[in-house]
Amino acid sequence: MDVTWSAADLEFRDEVRAFLHEKLTPDLRDAGRLMTSVYSDHEASLRWQAILHERGWAAPAWPVEYGGCDWSLTQHYLFSRESTLAGAPSLSPMGIRMVAHAIIAFGTSAQKDYFLPGILTGEVFFCQGYSEPESGSDLASLTMVAVDDGDDLVCTGSKIWTTHAREANWMFALVRTSRTGKKQQGITFVLIDMTSPGIEIRPLVMTSGEEVQNQVFFDDVRVPKSNVIGQIDDGWTVAKYLLEFERGGGATAPALQVMAEQVAANAATQPGPTGGRLIDDPSFSRKLADARIRTDVLEILEFRVLAALSGGGHPGTDSSMLKILSTELSQTITELAMEAAGPRGRAYQPHATRPGGPVAEFDPPADGYVSGEPWQAVAPLRYFNDRAGSIYAGSNEIQRNILAKTALGL
Repeated sequence: MDVTWSAADLEFRDEVRAFLHEKLTPDLRDAGRLMTSVYSDHEASLRWQAILHERGWAAPAWPVEYGGCDWSLTQHYLFSRESTLAGAPSLSPMGIRMVAHAIIAFGTSAQKDYFLPGILTGEVFFCQGYSEPESGSDLASLTMVAVDDGDDLVCTGSKIWTTHAREANWMFALVRTSRTGKKQQGITFVLIDMTSPGIEIRPLVMTSGEEVQNQVFFDDVRVPKSNVIGQIDDGWTVAKYLLEFERGGGATAPALQVMAEQVAANAATQPGPTGGRLIDDPSFSRKLADARIRTDVLEILEFRVLAALSGGGHPGTDSSMLKILSTELSQTITELAMEAAGPRGRAYQPHATRPGGPVAEFDPPADGYVSGEPWQAVAPLRYFNDRAGSIYAGSNEIQRNILAKTALGL
């Protein structure tokens, strides 16, 4: 595997850097720098998406005929990497990176014509309706029922941990349309208009105090059968295809490298437990060095996946390894950030950050006072939000089971 960039790659990288330098305003950079989870400030995210869309770069991984870019896999990686290094706010993955691919692969011409342009502009904003109160990692056990009634499916039940349900005007969801055969059968993939009668959204307050996730209740909600993606009772096929996009495709290592660099810089300004600087404390510096080494290993693994895809191969179990390594490394680095933040990191100061959703029952000081630096306010919120990283998109326990069975033959 050759890990050096070609002259054409470097030329493309410089083009991306120039674009980011010109278009990333201070406010957009702040939205990226002060993120408290994997989701950036909603309004900033939509503004950045509009800028990318104007350039034709909002959905580079889509087929060109639908608005994607005719890039090599290396160019996709470089674009993701440079955007991360520049501090660009993240885009919501639900539409562009997830359901759009299912619509392209399984949707009708009418569905593609309606949804894809709106997803590109942000006018169509999706949330994901997968998990239920009694159905998480074992997604095939879902029970939200959809009864056939002429031209409609009548949906009753609930979905939980639904990110940005209040901001979204559409949901892609899995519903139970029959109970014959294996539990993976009888599931249907549908697109639900969030303005439909019978939908109630209740925000969930996370340990960070943010209301990004929600529980959504459906009481006889009518969904036209024209909103089914694929075939009725065969939604599991669509869901499995979509999971390939949920668990990979971006450059994760650069974001973690930036986080580790920031921890090192911040630790150089904070006192250690026995005097001197925290960065010089042997215990802390050893943990930070270990995290940085593991992050470099993650980047090599990402390069290996990139090389496999460039050669027409498939990442296989490497996608599970990427999921485990990236989420657990992120948790480690947020723990180090909390250690560097010290006592000021214990203060709850969401007004100094750019969270991905509303903050519940918090009145910021009238004068905007912040104890310490903004990074010390970000640290605890990012720490709490990152605890979910090893659970979402397939828990790490499930990923280890996949590796044990597929790679080790256990």
